[in-house]
Amino acid sequence: MPKGYIIARIIVTNPEQYAEYVKHATEAIRKYGGKPLVRGGTVERLEGEARPRNVVLEFESLEQAKRYYYSPEYQAAIKVREGAGVADIVAVEGAD
Repeated sequence: MPKGYIIARIIVTNPEQYAEYVKHATEAIRKYGGKPLVRGGTVERLEGEARPRNVVLEFESLEQAKRYYYSPEYQAAIKVREGAGVADIVAVEGAD
């Protein structure tokens, strides 16, 4: 079964509030079996629009990645993040 991934591209505008969001999101990631593959780090734009913060989370399946995203725990984390930045987030199925 292919793995599932959550990929986020973020511009943080309020670092203190965003740090609080990260605490809540981290708890939800653990609870739903996610594994952070990329969480911040140096970014080098090669093509198109780049965002300064990028996150890639791996889950056992696309369905599990969506369970995490739509979970009450992560939805509560999203509320904490509101106003702390701009985020584009997608769920992606990996290759077999």
